[in-house]
Amino acid sequence: MSSIKTTLAHGRDHLAIPGPSVMPERVLNAMHRPAPNIYTGELVDITASVKSDLNTLAGNSGEVGIYIGNGHAAWEASLVNFFSRGDKVLFLVNGRFGNAWAHAAKGLHLDVDIIDYGTDRAVGAAEVKAKLVDDKQHAYKAVLMVHTDTASSASNDIPGIRASIDAAGHPALFFVDSIASFACEYFHMDNMGVDVMITASQKGLMTPPGLAMVFIGKRVWEHQKKADLVTPYWNIHSRVYPNMFPDNFNGTPPTHHLYGLREALNMLLEEGIDNTWRRHEIQARAVWAAVNTWGRDGGLAFNIQDEAMRSKAVTMITTPTEVGGKLQQYCIKHYGVVIGVALVGTASGTTSNDAFRIGHMGHLNPSMLLGTLGTIEAALEGLGVKRGAGAVDAAAQVFAQAV
Repeated sequence: MSSIKTTLAHGRDHLAIPGPSVMPERVLNAMHRPAPNIYTGELVDITASVKSDLNTLAGNSGEVGIYIGNGHAAWEASLVNFFSRGDKVLFLVNGRFGNAWAHAAKGLHLDVDIIDYGTDRAVGAAEVKAKLVDDKQHAYKAVLMVHTDTASSASNDIPGIRASIDAAGHPALFFVDSIASFACEYFHMDNMGVDVMITASQKGLMTPPGLAMVFIGKRVWEHQKKADLVTPYWNIHSRVYPNMFPDNFNGTPPTHHLYGLREALNMLLEEGIDNTWRRHEIQARAVWAAVNTWGRDGGLAFNIQDEAMRSKAVTMITTPTEVGGKLQQYCIKHYGVVIGVALVGTASGTTSNDAFRIGHMGHLNPSMLLGTLGTIEAALEGLGVKRGAGAVDAAAQVFAQAV
């Protein structure tokens, strides 16, 4: 029997990558409908409620503009609406996605300065304060950073960076990319002093890729009026203050994405955002327990060693040479589970075969996550990778102690 070449990858495939995340049946079913009237009726009401509830989840007393696009679209929208060519900006980078956002800013002819913290730790507030204190002429128009860089799996201290800006007495705006962390990790835009926050639909919001959101606080409108990079399509003002309904999207609305997002928001509100954040913390700790166990007798280790700096949405694990790439292929071919590739490098980026990522965001429960960890355990066994024993048991203990 053991000599027979076969695969167990039947049944439903499972995505264990850090986005697109698993889409709930409720979201998919909400999208399964004919095309609606795009000028009046239900879709108009749904869009208004979607915007209101997005702001509630974001802790934003300002406004939100919605774009048809991915996270890269959100980056560009956030930049063209509030800056002019030659404006000086400071990026705090600790992974591929922070670098990519900075690369987009350079492409728009902003004067980009970067503090690069590498890929194995969170950004540091002390360096930011020193940089801003030295900026006597207040040349920096904004400080920009990613909350969770999906590539490194580092989670950054948003209140700490806000405090460093304030301590320096600097008027720079504060921009945060929460694409990977929104509805996964604690975030409250007003309380954290964030001026512009961006996110997208395909991760914690459990909706197919295709919607990008730019949340804006009240003090940024004056900057938007003066921005010479703003173009008719990207202009957030018409999306926030539309003359007619399609102006919310500068044209035909993303009809079925809106139905799906409306249902996803219903699910998050039913759960309660505090409970959602707590669930993600438990899921993360279950993964960490497994990785800790694997690492006791082998070459598997956290990319982010300091637990306080780790994301609650994704974990990057380093492996012996080539093991990460082999593990990804083994899980797909034999078990129908897709784990995340390791993204490294700068804005253009490459992949590494010496690491892998586990996404633990969005629509997950213990059976799904334990199944992923058990699958990885089986693949490690199949590949003959040395590791500590009892990883899945350790993860199960985390769940057992949480209820």
